[in-house]
Amino acid sequence: MLVPTLVSAQTETTNSLQEKYEGSFTLFFYNNTLKMLNQQDNADFDILVKDIEKMKFLMINKEDKGFGNTEYKSLVKGYEGESYESIMTSRFDGRNFDMFMREKNGDVKGTVILVNDSTNLYVLDILGKIPLEKAGSLFEILDENQISKFMKGGTNRKGKEN
Repeated sequence: MLVPTLVSAQTETTNSLQEKYEGSFTLFFYNNTLKMLNQQDNADFDILVKDIEKMKFLMINKEDKGFGNTEYKSLVKGYEGESYESIMTSRFDGRNFDMFMREKNGDVKGTVILVNDSTNLYVLDILGKIPLEKAGSLFEILDENQISKFMKGGTNRKGKEN
């Protein structure tokens, strides 16, 4: 009899971060929901998300939650402790981007993108992979087009404006 192995999409580090900063903004995306976000039928976006099985998006307001440089360094150590390697660091529009990847036998199993600016920390914890040269694009597309709709001008569960 074969028993399927359950694969956790999110790292223990991301799960711990979410628990520690309870009430932070969190969304889950699966491959099919990411494809549904592509309202303009952008071929580049389809290529970007084709190897993502599941993604957790976490946003922490650093000032509200007391998240600073010490906590950020501890977060990075947590990912490194889970065999994630730092593969890219960059800065764009006042945001720092750090990308981590976990491989097994040459195959990418997980990707974590940390986007850190003066007010927020964004975590994209991905089961799967994205093209390295397009890592910043995924965050930009989600931030500008979709996630901001949930956070600005929308309504909460009680029907009140955010």
